[in-house]
Amino acid sequence: MNFIPVTSSNVSAIRYDNGHIDVKFNNGRVYRYPNCSESLFNEFLNAPSKGHFVHAYLKGRGEHEI
Repeated sequence: MNFIPVTSSNVSAIRYDNGHIDVKFNNGRVYRYPNCSESLFNEFLNAPSKGHFVHAYLKGRGEHEI
């Protein structure tokens, strides 16, 4: 799946791929968050603050830079 551009001061694009959410940050880094459902991704896509969503729901899931 291709990245979906988002409007955010911290996040430039997101995508869901086979149980992972990938987040491309405005600084150019991309992180993969494992063990995520598609419904969680849809919540992320519709969240008013993408940066807040990352910190509240994704951070600490064993993410790593890709």
